[in-house]
Amino acid sequence: MTLTTKAAVLTAPGKPFEIVELDLDEPREGEVLIKYTAAGLCHSDLHLTDGDLPPRYPIVGGHEGSGIIEAVGPGVTKVQPGDHVVCSFIPNCGTCRYCSTGRQNLCDMGATILEGSMPDGTFRFHSGKDDFGAMCMLGTFSERATISQHSVVKVDDWLPLDKAVLVGCGVPSGWGTSVYAGGVRAGDTVVIYGIGGLGINAVQGAVSAGAKYVVVVDPVAMKRDAALKFGATHAFADAQEAATKVNELTWGQGADQALILVGTVDEEVVSNATAVVGKGGTVVITGLADPAKLTVHVSGTDLTLNQKTIKGSLFGSANPQYDIVKLLRLYDQGQLKLDELVTTTYTLDQVNEGYQDLRDGKNLRGVIIHGE
Repeated sequence: MTLTTKAAVLTAPGKPFEIVELDLDEPREGEVLIKYTAAGLCHSDLHLTDGDLPPRYPIVGGHEGSGIIEAVGPGVTKVQPGDHVVCSFIPNCGTCRYCSTGRQNLCDMGATILEGSMPDGTFRFHSGKDDFGAMCMLGTFSERATISQHSVVKVDDWLPLDKAVLVGCGVPSGWGTSVYAGGVRAGDTVVIYGIGGLGINAVQGAVSAGAKYVVVVDPVAMKRDAALKFGATHAFADAQEAATKVNELTWGQGADQALILVGTVDEEVVSNATAVVGKGGTVVITGLADPAKLTVHVSGTDLTLNQKTIKGSLFGSANPQYDIVKLLRLYDQGQLKLDELVTTTYTLDQVNEGYQDLRDGKNLRGVIIHGE
């Protein structure tokens, strides 16, 4: 039997999301049917809209989702109908080289997330003879989807799914950038560039790890104010002003970590981050840009003589199966802010309005609420 679902799709770069009715296949071996309750509006989907990360079009947008399992296919062991889940935009099989060495965020199953197909190259969304992909194998801008069991994490059913949804991407990607990729420790000085859905959680991670100074850089006043409420110690609109303050705070030693979580990474922010860290400092790049653009241009001599490190981080170098549950339990204990991250909620029909608000700097995180 073929199901139908309403979804927001992209058909070409530079075009807005279109709301369409799609046919949806029932789950096959190892797959589940999910009814989405909420979807986060993450900047990564704008890279598809803008053509910075061109996927295979047409594609159902959305990669931050929560929901309830409605049906399971043969061989599914991780979840059963009725389970509450948060989706991981990186699927994790548990057995590949990377999963089996504690790096689920690098799972080989993630190779097709921009193609929008399942790992075997087939699709579950259709319209007539056309196959529609699903962003990160999820397509959370749809009322329902058929996805891999390796893309879901069962969560405690008393948690509000409209808040838990944020732990599918933005929260672990930011929190982990500080705690895991950046290795922030008690007493460190951290500079964070970009206070959006990821950067605000990098603030939470740095504070949780015990950083002495958390200095943020963002041109939007609302976001700077929010960062201070989340525990940042200093906030600046300009990178040079931030660098001057860091030099003063550290008696000329420089920051221990510089974390790049801007919406679109460019050469300037990478250069500023590399300059602001001192000897032995670490620069982490979690933000994205057009992969054809070379955005890292720094002095190799500076890296060598001052033993600096520049590294990339996917999903905050976190392990989805463990860290999604861990972060939600921190939230449950009042040790992680989620409610305060949601600036505005939208219906699926308002997806383009939500992304315009993101572009205009009005939201830390917008969330689509599906259904009633």
